Amino acid sequence: MSLPLTIAILSGGISHEREISLRTGRRVADALSDRGHSITLLDPDADLFSRLDALEPDVVWPALHGSSGEDGALLGLLAARGMAYVGPAPSAARLAWSKPVAKTLVERAGVTSAESLTVTREAFRELGAANVLSLVIRALGTHVVVKPSQGGSAQGVTIVNDADALPRAMVDAFTYHDVVIVEKFVSGTEVSATVIDTGDGPRVLPLVEIVPLTGTYSFEARYTAGETTFFAPARLAESELRSAEAAALTAHTALGLDYMSRIDLIVDERGTAHFLEANTLPGLTETSSAPLAIEAAGFESGELYEQLALRAAHNTVTG
Repeated sequence: MSLPLTIAILSGGISHEREISLRTGRRVADALSDRGHSITLLDPDADLFSRLDALEPDVVWPALHGSSGEDGALLGLLAARGMAYVGPAPSAARLAWSKPVAKTLVERAGVTSAESLTVTREAFRELGAANVLSLVIRALGTHVVVKPSQGGSAQGVTIVNDADALPRAMVDAFTYHDVVIVEKFVSGTEVSATVIDTGDGPRVLPLVEIVPLTGTYSFEARYTAGETTFFAPARLAESELRSAEAAALTAHTALGLDYMSRIDLIVDERGTAHFLEANTLPGLTETSSAPLAIEAAGFESGELYEQLALRAAHNTVTG
C-alpha cells in the first residue's frame, strides 16, 4: 500500500455524543494530516455511501461515539461494501455495546466484575417500581451504580448512596435506554486501559488513573478541561498494574475487539481489578484518556494512527 493514504473519517452522527465525536474526528484528522495523508471528514447522513464511493478512500476511520458508530451496525455496512476500516468486527462491537452481555463474557473469561442486576423498563412498570427497587436493594444494597445498558460518556449514570436516590437514578438511566444495569458500588482506583493492535497482537498501553475533582467521572468531568486529573502511568503498585493490564487484555480478547479499545476498570484496596465496560471506538479528544496512554507509551499520536490505518488498508488488499 503506497503512501500517502486517502482516509475518510466519520464523525458527528445523531447520538447523544455527537459533539464528542466531532472533537475526536477533528483530532484524528489533524494527526493524520500532519503525517501527510489525504483526509476527508464526513458527517454520516443519507448520502454517506455515495460520498464514500466517489472518494474511494483507502481506509475509513469511524470516530462515531454512541449507537451511531459503536453498536456494530455501521461497521457491518462498511464491511458489506468491502471498505477497509479501523475498528472491530461488527459482531464484536455488538457484544461490547451491550454492557450486560460484555460483563457476562468478560466474567466467563475470568475477570472480576461487580455484582449486578439488569432491569428492563417493562419489568419496572409491570412488576411495580417499588417491588423492583426493593429487590435491587435486597440483592445489592443501597450503594450502587445505575447506568443505561448501552451508551457511553457516563450519560445517564448515577452513583447512588441511599435508597431515596434510587428511583430518580433509574428514571434518568431509562431516559437513555430501555434496559438499565445496576451494579454494586466498588470503591477503589479508577483506571482506563487502552489496548492497541497494529498487527503484532494486542498490547496494553500504560494505564491511566482517573481522579475527577468531584469524585465522580461524569460527562462534565470527562470533557471539561481541568475537571479531572489524570496520571499516566497510574499510581498503583507494580503487582496491581500487572493485574489490571492482564484483566484489560483478557476483556479485549474475550469480546473479540481489535485495532484500539479502551477497557475501564476499578482496582479495589486488595488490588483486584474489576471490569466496568469496554469502548470499541475510544474517545480521542483533548480531554480523553487514550491519548494520554499513547503519549505515556512513547508514541506520537499521528504515528500510531497511521500504523492502525496502514494495517486496515493492508488487510483489505491482502484479504
